[in-house]
Order: sequence, then C-alpha cells, then structure tokens
Amino acid sequence: MLKDKALTSIFLVVFIDLLGFSLILPLLPYLAKTYQASDFQVGLLVAVYAGASLIGAPLLGRLSDRYGRRPLLLISIFGTLVGFLMLAFANSLWMIFLARLIDGITAGNISIVQAYISDVTAPKDRAKSFGLIGAAFGLGFIIGPAAGGALSTLGYIVPALAAASLSTLNLILVAAWLRESLTPQKRAEMSSATVRAAISLRALWDALHRPLVGPLLHTRFFFGLAFSLFQSIFSLYALNRFQLNAQSIGFVLAYVGVLAVITQGFMIGKLTARYSESRLIASSTALMAVGLAGWALAPNLWLLLLAMVPTSVAGGVLNTVINSAISKSVAPAEAGGMLGLSSSLEAATRVIAPSLGGLLLDQVGRSYGAFAGTAAPGIFSTIVMVWLFSYVVRHIVREQGQPASKPGEPASYPAAQTHSSD
Repeated sequence: MLKDKALTSIFLVVFIDLLGFSLILPLLPYLAKTYQASDFQVGLLVAVYAGASLIGAPLLGRLSDRYGRRPLLLISIFGTLVGFLMLAFANSLWMIFLARLIDGITAGNISIVQAYISDVTAPKDRAKSFGLIGAAFGLGFIIGPAAGGALSTLGYIVPALAAASLSTLNLILVAAWLRESLTPQKRAEMSSATVRAAISLRALWDALHRPLVGPLLHTRFFFGLAFSLFQSIFSLYALNRFQLNAQSIGFVLAYVGVLAVITQGFMIGKLTARYSESRLIASSTALMAVGLAGWALAPNLWLLLLAMVPTSVAGGVLNTVINSAISKSVAPAEAGGMLGLSSSLEAATRVIAPSLGGLLLDQVGRSYGAFAGTAAPGIFSTIVMVWLFSYVVRHIVREQGQPASKPGEPASYPAAQTHSSD
C-alpha cells in the first residue's frame, strides 16, 4: 500500500512537472523572436537548457544519494519555479537565457524520480514502475503543447505563469505528501558503502568502461542521439517534405505521444514479465532502426504515420528498460548518481542533435535535392541504430547474458572507482 501511494505521488509529480515544461516549450522561439533573436540564438536557447541539464542532472542525482530524494526533488522543483517566473517577467533576451539556464541546471527531477522508484520497488517490478513514469511523461507532453498554444492567445506571459503555478502545486505536493524513500536503514547501508559515484568527467569515463553498466550507458547515448535527431528535426522535415502546417505537425506529434504512453503505461509490464531486459533492448533497437528507415523514406503522410508505430513503441521500451537496467546494475549507493549520468548523456544528445540534423538536411538537400535532404537525418539515425543493434548483441546479450534481468541474484556489484573529488 505504501509503495502504491509513493508511486501515485511520483506519477503526479512527473505529470505536473512535464505538463508545465511542455506548456512553454513550443512558445520559446516566438517569445525569443519578440526580442529580435536570430535563428542561431533561438537554437542556442534550446542548447543552453540541454547543456545545463547535462551538468545538473548527475549532480542532483548524486546529491540525492547522500542527502535524500525528497529534499533534492524540492530543490529541483523550486529551481524550475524560479525559471518559469523569470520567463514570465523577462524584459530582455538575456533574461530568457538566464531563465532557461536556471531551469536546466536544476532539471534533475527525472534522475531523482528514477532513483526514488529504485528505492521503493523490487527489482522485478522496476521496469513496470519506470513505464508508468514514462506514461506520465508522455501525457504531459500530449496535453501541454496544446494547452500552451491555447493560452498563448492571451499573451506569452500566460503560459509561463500557468507553468509557474503548476510548479508551485508540485512543490506543495512533494512537501505535503511525498515521503522520503531512503529509510534510516538504507542511509546507513549507503553511508557504509565503499562505492561512490563521483561527479566529474572522469567518473563518466570510468562508468562507461565498467562491466554491466558501461554498455548500457553507451546504448543510452547512441539511442538518445538517433531519437533526439528524430525529435529535433521532425517539424522541419514535415514542413519541407509534406508541407504540413504547425497544427498538423502538432497532431502528428500528439499521435506519437499517445503511442508512447500506450507502450510505457500498458505494454512494459507485460513485456518485462515475459522477456529479459537485455533481449528487449536488442529487439527494440532493431525495431527502432526499421521505424527510422520508414521515417526517412516515407513518400506520403500515411506511410509516415505507419512508420511512427515501430519508432514510438521501440522508443518507449528503450527509454524505460535501459534506465531500469542501469538502476539494477549498480549498488544502491550509486543509483541516483548513475541515473544522473544517464540523464546527462541524454542531455548531451539534445545539444548535438539539432545542429547535426539541420546540417544534414541543409547540406544533403543542396547537393542531392529536397527529398534526399529530408531523408538524410533519418538515414543517419538508421545507420546509428543498425550499428547499435550489433553492439547490444555483442556487449549486452552475448557477453553479459541478461544484465539486470534478474538483478537480485548477483552477490555483488561491479566496483566503481573512488575519487577524491567525491
């Protein structure tokens, strides 16, 4: 019963947080343009948030291992609230950048939430619980952009104030309802643990070369790169290839979101009960390659919508199962920090993908024509996923057998190196 209440609380926290985030996300370019921002500055505005998240996510995740999930979640939500308020009352471009920087550096909610779930769920139920959080994430993104668009007709300040109000509600919810998941016994165990995940580039390098978790982090990065390329360039792709307007693109993205919610909310539990996580990662990587190839080559909208099915299903499975496997491939004392590193790698892909996608679309289009230009990001992503499938088979399925599929069985976890900076 306690676990169910905790998961309900976390579901609401994630849903409200992502609803607020997605309320203002589609409006940022228009808000920046009111201060005569260039296209480059608009792109930089997206990169600033992702870059700040790259630093903030592992930091907050690691601090939550030391000081508890609840206080760090409160800090993270408060930072988001400050960022939204600054955005609402910004009177210059630099204030918009500062607002996104503050929001990004405190955007460790997801890594902390994932660590919280790993505290309160048994390993066999963890992927299913991660899937429910993924569903909350998806629901927020389905509802938020449409609501933000409607509110923007009253002025750009209104969606920002609505997002700030949601963050205030979230702050109250966590303070009043969410219990700390690190019990005194768990704190004692973690304090005495020899494994410590440092917060540095060296720590990331070491993690990438560790057994079990290293290949999972590699998979997280390359899957994230391919999927972020799809997400970041999709609107421009749809405009150039099918001449879709903003409303039509919104409907297509909502369709993708619905598919992801169905996958993470209803399919994950059944899939993980039947198949090992390693095999789910491998099969979803292959399925993602098929979907991205369809995205690249679709000659009409109906075939594009068909290609979105394997893309969305595979993306939903991979987003859930990879982080579930990571949480079970390290000692409990470093779960938050390692999930933070995973979030940091994902943030890095969101810094790289928009520029890479735009470069491929522009340069290939100029050299080989419009269709080739719009296909180039999808072809590149497909190649990445085909290579990743080979990597997963070699380093996760064959070498590790079923990493983290039965995490309660190992007597010990792969040791992490300690660092004086920790």
